[in-house]
Amino acid sequence: MQKPIFCLSLIAASLCANAQTNDQETQLEDVERIVVSGDFRETVLDQLSASATILGAKRLSSRQPTHIDSVLNSVPNVNFAAGASRGRFVQIRGIGERSQFVEPINPSVSFIVDEFDFSGLAAAGLIFDTQQLEVYRGPQATLFGSGALAGAVKLSSTPVGSEGADYVELRAGNKDSYRVEVATGDDINQDWGYRVALMHNRSDGFVENTVVNSNGIEQKRDDTNNLDETAARISIAVNIDERSTLALTYRWYDIDNGYDAFSLDNNNQTLSDEPGFDTHQTHAVSAKSTTSTNGGDFILIATHASHNIGYGYDEDWTYEGFHPFGYTSFDAYFRDVDTQTAEVRFVSSDNAALFDGATAWTLGAFYKTSEEDLLRQYTYASGDFTSVYEPTTKAVYLQTESTLTNSLTLVAGLRVENYGFDYSDNNGLESSHDTTMTGGKVALQYTARNHFYYASISRGYKGAGYNPDERVSDDQRFFDEEYNWNYELGVKGPLLIPELTMRAALFYMDRDDTQVSNFDVQIREDGTPDFIDIIDNADIGTNKGAELELSWLVDANWTMNMSLGYLDATFEDYTLTDGTVIEEQRQAQAPKYTANLFSELSITDDVLWRIDIDFKDSYRFSDGHDVEAPSTTLVNSEIVWFSNDWQTSVWVKNAFDNEYYTRGFGGFSNDPRDEYAFAEPYYQLGNGRQFGVTVKYEF
Repeated sequence: MQKPIFCLSLIAASLCANAQTNDQETQLEDVERIVVSGDFRETVLDQLSASATILGAKRLSSRQPTHIDSVLNSVPNVNFAAGASRGRFVQIRGIGERSQFVEPINPSVSFIVDEFDFSGLAAAGLIFDTQQLEVYRGPQATLFGSGALAGAVKLSSTPVGSEGADYVELRAGNKDSYRVEVATGDDINQDWGYRVALMHNRSDGFVENTVVNSNGIEQKRDDTNNLDETAARISIAVNIDERSTLALTYRWYDIDNGYDAFSLDNNNQTLSDEPGFDTHQTHAVSAKSTTSTNGGDFILIATHASHNIGYGYDEDWTYEGFHPFGYTSFDAYFRDVDTQTAEVRFVSSDNAALFDGATAWTLGAFYKTSEEDLLRQYTYASGDFTSVYEPTTKAVYLQTESTLTNSLTLVAGLRVENYGFDYSDNNGLESSHDTTMTGGKVALQYTARNHFYYASISRGYKGAGYNPDERVSDDQRFFDEEYNWNYELGVKGPLLIPELTMRAALFYMDRDDTQVSNFDVQIREDGTPDFIDIIDNADIGTNKGAELELSWLVDANWTMNMSLGYLDATFEDYTLTDGTVIEEQRQAQAPKYTANLFSELSITDDVLWRIDIDFKDSYRFSDGHDVEAPSTTLVNSEIVWFSNDWQTSVWVKNAFDNEYYTRGFGGFSNDPRDEYAFAEPYYQLGNGRQFGVTVKYEF
């Protein structure tokens, strides 16, 4: 970690030498006006009493993204796990899920796309026609409820109408990858507007699969870990009358990715004769109406989403006949998920503010119901496994913002949520649960000239759950809900000079009944491993640390951004499946340090050079074994050329072709060559060096 800290220290130490220009003042105003869309009221990032990162469209495009896993490494104290074709399991400040197999999960990180709640379904985190990505760190119970125990990630699309640009974008790169994105929108008349966007992305991936057939002939493929993703959005907005608006949106996803990631030798040379798959189809519609009254805005939101999800993998990672001690097994999971949400919200105007106009308020109610039907087909099972999981959420919430003095504001939020579920499966297991959970936030905000200070206490929660595997003992069948208290201090504003702005936060999180994901390995009669996934509660979890983000306008032609995260995350008093009692241990997926450095330099009026460097410290892959991901530094860069309505980018990602891991397992052997005698670490590798050209035309 010395090199990244040293580099960042040099940047901080050199901040004294620069001069302010009129162009810089204009750009500084733009930086300060980053609008937050995830809050109840429109506010700017530098006046939000929470630690948050917002990446706008230009910043996103600099990383040539297709999915949120392309950009999350640039956000402090945020990590993700793959174990699939995409990094769709997100952790914030060390809290979040790492996988899903048979068990139904309650997500710790909310994932929101416009009005849609896609929590637990981040395979749909495709980035296209996106206005900005917002990441909120720390519990966000008042805003998002039980899905936001650790925080939230939100994608906001380009607005409807003539405000957004019309464009066609084409991208081509190595590994036979290409991407096409088209978007257009306009005002049909003074009352009607529309926006249509379409994206298709394809790549062979970085895995080479070699299988020896029954005749002893090698058969090679380079597309068994491929990406094949298509998504579309159609939105319409209408002014119903002078006071009321209605917005309708349809989103469609068709993801047909391969999943062939693990090998016995921990490289990108796989031997699977039944390469896996990772598919996801979604149809989703939403309606949002807003009616302005003298008392404020009355908002109604309704959504429906239908997801068809498939996930399967070659469990033995080899082909039949690879070794005399080998086995053959395939594991596949098919889920049909239907989700409906309804929300009513009233946001007060100045006329309805309480206590002589000093207290603005927001009052709302939320309802969500889902049905998740699972079909598991597994080689070693006597038959197909099916289950039905039906969670229901009902909540009411209130948030007030009270002006105490000209410079002091008190924010208070409360959410009371009833969460329950019904579960049944074809093994005869049935369970129902119902509980009421309470969370919220109290924050004191102080403004002094150009600086914004806040101190907050927030409480998040996530629901209880059920371990459905029939081999789980009765005392481990059910696990309790979890609560998370977050204590935070923050400051935002200029640092030393007007051209340098900062956002800094210190936090301490105290988790009660921490939900810990673990697994048990049982050995079959043939000596092969059999896995049982178990979620249980640890008594105490402590996550504490700091976050710092800097934006520096070096001069009119050069801007730099830096972020640094520090995290110390442990849990205590937890019993592993083998009976071992853990007194204290680092939490999984919680690197101690994360950092990012971004530079954008205008070489000429028409040419930009961008460089983007991510650093992530080592971290544990799991709470149940000691395998770690080593620290890694990834360098991305691009040169962009502008010509009238054309924009051309020559780019490279992971420029130095560094090896890094996105998932890891340990505590067992899957290698018949040593007769499964020695526990080994196994890794899913991240992408190697990628390079290509992107051309964009705005019309």
